[in-house]
Amino acid sequence: MSDAEGTITITLDGSTASVSGKPGETLLESARRAGMGPPFSCEAGNCGTCMAMLTDGKATMRVNDALTEDEVAEGYVLTCQAIPDTASVAVSYDE
Repeated sequence: MSDAEGTITITLDGSTASVSGKPGETLLESARRAGMGPPFSCEAGNCGTCMAMLTDGKATMRVNDALTEDEVAEGYVLTCQAIPDTASVAVSYDE
């Protein structure tokens, strides 16, 4: 991640919000901090409830026991486990 603080942009139920990124914070945590109510259940990377499409930037999942290789290749991430790799990241729960 660059020295400049990045921006995390979240789209959920047709609304979009942005917050500045925090080191080590997952995309799910960023979405909650933005005041959104993203879907989640286990927060351990096992259930897939928090799955969203990465529409800009890159993120790495610490754990992925729910998504197939094809889903990951299409750009889906488990937001409870995804940590941004780029300064700016955008994710959509609506895809």
